[in-house]
Amino acid sequence: MDYLNLDEKKAASVLPALQQLLADFQIHYMNLRGFHWNIQGHGFFILHGKFEELYEDTARKVDELAERVLMLGGKPENRFSRYLEVAGLKEVAEVGCASEAVEYVLAALRHFMAGERRLIDLAAEAHDDVTADLMTGYLKEQEKLVWMLVAFSSQGCAH
Repeated sequence: MDYLNLDEKKAASVLPALQQLLADFQIHYMNLRGFHWNIQGHGFFILHGKFEELYEDTARKVDELAERVLMLGGKPENRFSRYLEVAGLKEVAEVGCASEAVEYVLAALRHFMAGERRLIDLAAEAHDDVTADLMTGYLKEQEKLVWMLVAFSSQGCAH
């Protein structure tokens, strides 16, 4: 921590929230893979590719979160059984309907954004600008994705 110029005790206060986010992103990753594999019906061509894009982005975030845990002196959890125990998101099975899958993604994004905003507050208290910046970047991407998914899923568009 000396090299990072962070107080070890204050930085440690950020670790549980990072571990929680890591667990949630791991569950989300597998749910997105399932949607990619099983999506059917209206919007198939668009959503099949979008879910692949989303799970690849989620895999990148998982790696960033695990590395940030390590940088702050923690050890990232790697057991999926543990992720299932602690994650706020739950596994989704047998969702092949486009509207259900999009609704799941929107709900997951709401969950992530709330946790990331809490994490920004924790990071600010610890003077951990890097974690706060990482979360701000996630929020920027997610807010745009919410806007796009809501526009995609809107019914009854007037012409």
